[in-house]
Amino acid sequence: MPLFGLKFGKKKLKEEERHLQANNRDFNLEFEYANNSIKTSKYNFFTFLPLNLFEQFQRIANAYFLFLLILQLIPQVSSLSWFTTVVPLVLVLTVSGVKDAIDDFNRHKSDNHVNNRPVQVLINGRLKDDKWMNIQVGDIIKLENNNFVTADLLLLSSSEPHSLTYIETAELDGETNLKVKQALTVTAELGLDLQKLSDFNGEVKCEAPNNKLDKFTGTLTLHGEKFALDNEKMLLRGCTIRNTEWCFGLVIYAGPDTKLMQNCGKTTFKRTSIDRLMNVLVLVIFAFLALMCFILAIGNGIWEYDTGYYFQVYLPWADGVSSAPYSGFLMFWSYVIILNTVVPISLYVSVEIIRLGNSFYIDWDRKMYYPLNDTPAQARTTTLNEELGQIKYIFSDKTGTLTQNIMAFNKCSINGKSYGEVYDLAGQRTEITEHTEKVDFSYNQLADPKFVFYDHSLVEAVKLDDAATHRFFRLLSLCHTVMPEEKKEGNLVYQAQSPDEGALVTAARNFGFVFRARTPETITVVEMGETKVYELLAILDFNNVRKRMSVIVRSPEGDLTLYCKGADTIVYELLDSSCGPLKDETMEHLNEFAGEGLRTLVLAYKNLPEDYFEEWHQRHHEASTALDGREEKLSELYEEIEKDLMLLGATAIEDKLQDGVPQTIETLAKAHIKIWVLTGDKQETAVNIGYSCNMLHDDMKDVFIIEGNTSEAVLDELRSARKKMKPDSFLDSDEINIKFENPSTKSRILPEEQANGVYGLVINGHSLAYALEGNMELELVRTACMCKVVICCRVTPLQKAQVVELVKKYKKAVTLAIGDGANDVSMIKTAHIGVGISGQEGMQAVLSSDFSFAQFRYLQRLLLVHGRWSYIRMCKFLRYFFYKNFAFTLVHFWYGFFSGFSAQTVYDQWFITLYNLVYTSLPVLGMSLFDQDVDDRWSMQFPHLYEPGQQNLYFNKIEFVKCVLHGTYSSLILFFIPYGAMYDTVRSDGKAIADYQSFALMAQTCLLIVVSVQIGLDTAYWTAVNQFFIWGSLSVYFAIIFTMYSDGMYLIFTASFPFIDPG
Repeated sequence: MPLFGLKFGKKKLKEEERHLQANNRDFNLEFEYANNSIKTSKYNFFTFLPLNLFEQFQRIANAYFLFLLILQLIPQVSSLSWFTTVVPLVLVLTVSGVKDAIDDFNRHKSDNHVNNRPVQVLINGRLKDDKWMNIQVGDIIKLENNNFVTADLLLLSSSEPHSLTYIETAELDGETNLKVKQALTVTAELGLDLQKLSDFNGEVKCEAPNNKLDKFTGTLTLHGEKFALDNEKMLLRGCTIRNTEWCFGLVIYAGPDTKLMQNCGKTTFKRTSIDRLMNVLVLVIFAFLALMCFILAIGNGIWEYDTGYYFQVYLPWADGVSSAPYSGFLMFWSYVIILNTVVPISLYVSVEIIRLGNSFYIDWDRKMYYPLNDTPAQARTTTLNEELGQIKYIFSDKTGTLTQNIMAFNKCSINGKSYGEVYDLAGQRTEITEHTEKVDFSYNQLADPKFVFYDHSLVEAVKLDDAATHRFFRLLSLCHTVMPEEKKEGNLVYQAQSPDEGALVTAARNFGFVFRARTPETITVVEMGETKVYELLAILDFNNVRKRMSVIVRSPEGDLTLYCKGADTIVYELLDSSCGPLKDETMEHLNEFAGEGLRTLVLAYKNLPEDYFEEWHQRHHEASTALDGREEKLSELYEEIEKDLMLLGATAIEDKLQDGVPQTIETLAKAHIKIWVLTGDKQETAVNIGYSCNMLHDDMKDVFIIEGNTSEAVLDELRSARKKMKPDSFLDSDEINIKFENPSTKSRILPEEQANGVYGLVINGHSLAYALEGNMELELVRTACMCKVVICCRVTPLQKAQVVELVKKYKKAVTLAIGDGANDVSMIKTAHIGVGISGQEGMQAVLSSDFSFAQFRYLQRLLLVHGRWSYIRMCKFLRYFFYKNFAFTLVHFWYGFFSGFSAQTVYDQWFITLYNLVYTSLPVLGMSLFDQDVDDRWSMQFPHLYEPGQQNLYFNKIEFVKCVLHGTYSSLILFFIPYGAMYDTVRSDGKAIADYQSFALMAQTCLLIVVSVQIGLDTAYWTAVNQFFIWGSLSVYFAIIFTMYSDGMYLIFTASFPFIDPG
């Protein structure tokens, strides 16, 4: 490990291309590639103290108190004891340091756990047990079923036929379904033969490390022959091996170079906007303090020159003071110490206590507890609570965050007849409830017991051997990429690449067409109890452009058939002209299904002539092995064969949302919070969810789709959308256009722009990549921020973070990101507030988050109740705190004019010490921990109450000026009323009352009563605790005063009474 965690020496050059050789560590070490060790912690044993103190002293107030402490150690200027500063300063630094140490210790534990995971590495023909952190680029390692993938590997061979390997990518893209990877044929032959694997010396040349999860380009050179490598042959770190006994892989990228780590955003220290404002205000107060001290120092110089110089017999100058100007100079620093209470260090201690208390409220909230998996809400940080009350933009993942990731086959249309509704005896449609009779699938031994359907007529059609219905379900059982898992006879579990595929195959299973097994060449289906093996001749893959998937199979009877399913708009273009009437009937059903927010697909088929298929299949093989233009050639072939299809019908699937999601989104929208969905899912899925969640709706003026494949096309689409929403935004007189035409303008913050209606925006990942480039980002943020809802599809984890960063850069708004998978970590770390949902996809998102809970619906309570209360309480606290301290401190300022500017304190030292520590600390803490303007029920019922926080109305620079003026006014009254009342007054026996002690006692008593009344006026919600703190603080004050000024105390501690001359 480098000394103190720092690396010295020459800077590593940027990697352009990676070149490595299998089983040759000496060759690979020349390139100084990173090993497989990761580090997410900030400190080590040696650097913790200096780095942590450096970070803490970046807080201006901490540095200021250190400076005060140094001043108090100088006898000539010290007017207060040194311990009045050192004790609270050490306390604050210790509390913050311990908290940071615990956080970093947990990060170290996590790093050590990962780095020390065991793995089998092939060395000198033998498998050796080693740790993850010792793995090097070029090593060959063995992985077994349910193992985590150690690094980014090139798959060499596996236990499965054709060297297929099944992986789960939940930690990468949030999807829990299985995906299939396949090794090159030339490496698949290595099998489990350790000698062959040890002799393997292939050379790989590939792209430099990057964050693109779905892309890999490289070549493998073996025995002088080159083979193309792509993402289908890669196993990425973060994946888990499933349903595969063993596999071998060659390490391409390790540790920080892996795509998972490249997608992890840097850990940044998050501060709230109030924190940043407090830093600015502290600077302003310092300037104000310096001005007051300067005025008093000038006053002292003049007074000593005009008056004090001639009275040195009675008022001798201090040792070393030889002139009035020098006396004024020393008095400047003395007054810095006396007046420092305008920014007492207790402010920061109190702020941390308030935040901690409000964090406990979140942890203890039973209404945010999810009993099904025993998960309470958790505040994982205590520094961001009040910012929860200021959120303007929410960036949400979709899968597992808005949805349960559970799909249900709901309805279908077969040969012009709609199924799925329930009718009564009179033929009237009835609503489905929990009492509605379900279809009994007990006749089917392989049926899924969890599957629920209510329309009995569909089962009857299947049992009556209706040809169209059988073909419909046969298509669903064949046209998919689902993997079956049968651990016990008859106990089938499907692993689907998308939940809707799983739902469709499960529906076919229950209606008698059971998908049982698959190999790369065959699909086994049990049709109405009879096992049939179909020969799988070709898979025509789904992609965003095609929006459909097809398979070509040969039945046991020898029939060649193409089965196709896809988006209605696409498949309808491919149908045979003879399908006219059926198209119209099916379209009616599709519109009905879509109106209910269901996800729809159209099914079609085509019988193929043998001779034509043989010729097409030969061309397909040539295209699939081409190195150049492979995708374009395949696309043309697909287009050619997917023509003149016969329509079968349509499916309608309900994507099960989490409970309360639509209501939550509706409530948050009423609070003027804008919601952006950033998902790796395809566009149709995301848009359908948008409608299901009440984000998108038919009342919107328009929903813009941005899907250009060039930067020019994307720019045109964005501009045309903005022109429709706000035509005036293209005028030269537009405020933003003027601002950005002037390059000298430093502020990049865009003002809010109002559209002429309600709009939505949907943008694809490839289009987003262009939109995030250089000059186009401004166009994107202007257009997107005018829309009420934005949905970004097919985005990478890093793009999620870039979108969040874009809004932070151009909008003066607080952002919140919420997600449940490792693919959301970058976004969670980038946003002002990160929320993790502890769901089905591991704990990566939760571990990186600031707050966590189990269900999306708890977000409205977190923001509208806890966030709003925290913000109001913090603002009230700061307003009162600055008021009471200005009122307290400025009395000294006025007193300076009546005490020869001698840095004499008005109050006794005990009062100065205990004012912030005892007398006024608990009442303001009571208000800041318990105050509510309205209860939680009203906060949720009236989301508009959230708006003042978004606009930061309760504490800002103007509110601060009001506090200062209020405090200044109070200090004038608190000084001059007691002064006037005691001026030239005498007791009944003729003795003067106007002594220093009596005046000080009266001034400090008036001050304490006034600030106590003020806290009472500021409190909106009285509890027994508030009453106890206020009356208790006053009682403690009077008890201490009566004790201190009693004759007994004077006789015991005569020297401690500064008011009375013991001589």
